[in-house]
Amino acid sequence: MAGSDTSSHAGLIAIGGYYGEPLGTIADEIASYKDLGLAGIKFKVGGASPAEDARRVAAARAAAGDDFVIAIDANQGYTVPEAIDLSRRVGDLDVRWFEEPVRLQNDRRGMRDVRYRGSVAVCAGQGELSPAGCRDLMEIGAIDVCNFDASWSGGPTAWRRAAAVASTYDVEMAHHEEPQVSAHLIASQPHGTYAECFHPDRDPFWWNLIATPRDLCDGYLTLSDEPGLGWTLDWDYVNRYRID
Repeated sequence: MAGSDTSSHAGLIAIGGYYGEPLGTIADEIASYKDLGLAGIKFKVGGASPAEDARRVAAARAAAGDDFVIAIDANQGYTVPEAIDLSRRVGDLDVRWFEEPVRLQNDRRGMRDVRYRGSVAVCAGQGELSPAGCRDLMEIGAIDVCNFDASWSGGPTAWRRAAAVASTYDVEMAHHEEPQVSAHLIASQPHGTYAECFHPDRDPFWWNLIATPRDLCDGYLTLSDEPGLGWTLDWDYVNRYRID
């Protein structure tokens, strides 16, 4: 989580660990994120058996060491028994959260079961379109972390309303992708966790579209105190790819 100075810093993790290793081996990919100064990785699971995915997560932890955040994201890939199985298999690997562990049918109840019977905190909320939807996840006991997406759901005001609700349920706040939007939101909350980005080879826009320096120290992004989102666009980059 962010430290006590939440007004100017946000932790930043990468979304990665994709099947087929498009960015090299798991160890190589982890090393690239460390070289970028990132705090951790949200690692893809849900496309293989729980045993195979647990092996992959263990490889990520072995490569990362103890001081690197690892969350996992199944993108609704498992049945409830499979998700519980994986959660228990990785319970000793210091996994920060298990995102969208179960398939869409009855996912709130399914996530609640994974949360109660598994060994890892559960995260969801990116598919919700209102703070009320996030509240329903919290009320049923489905989540420990809410990754509500301001860019899909009504903007920063809606996200902050969801964050206020989350504080009453002792639920932490995350955000689905879009670090240019989420970093200030995460940093504004004492129960904020991490903003998310991608490797530059997978999504170059965050790394090139913004001209504002993105200084990372120990995985934390130093934020501008300029009005609004506080970013300055790199217009040379914009104009290079502009379509008239």
